Amino acid sequence: MLSRWLIIAAVVVVLDQLGKGWISSHFVYGESLRILAVFDLTLTHNTGAAFSFLSDAGGMQNWLFGSIAVAASIWIILLLRKHAGQTLFALALCLILGGALGNLIDRIAYGYVVDYLSFHWGSHYFPAFNIADSAITCGGALLIWDSFTGRKHGTAAG
Repeated sequence: MLSRWLIIAAVVVVLDQLGKGWISSHFVYGESLRILAVFDLTLTHNTGAAFSFLSDAGGMQNWLFGSIAVAASIWIILLLRKHAGQTLFALALCLILGGALGNLIDRIAYGYVVDYLSFHWGSHYFPAFNIADSAITCGGALLIWDSFTGRKHGTAAG
């Protein structure tokens, strides 16, 4: 059953990298295309974490966030092995895993994460993000939902 979850995580990585590859090959840095009144495609590079946290830390942040992504990925795989039969919990974990690996690939390859999904209301813009970020956010939301509706995962053998 573990392989099913790892395949889903791999699909997240592939979709994320395809989206980032497409935008990077069709846009120049900072270029924007209005899609809807509240949504643009805008190529940006984020050297930090969410909301550009630590983006001006001089490069150490790539090592920090890369190390966190590797450690979290190992921990998530161990949790998936133990709880592969718990559908909602495992789905949440594999979305987070795929997102973490998608952004880790960028950090290793470029030294930054490619972001391009940009939502706004008038002149108020939400920080740009990508498919990996969306997967991590959805996975986190599913973990919260599972904490209210699912079985306890700390001691059960799944």
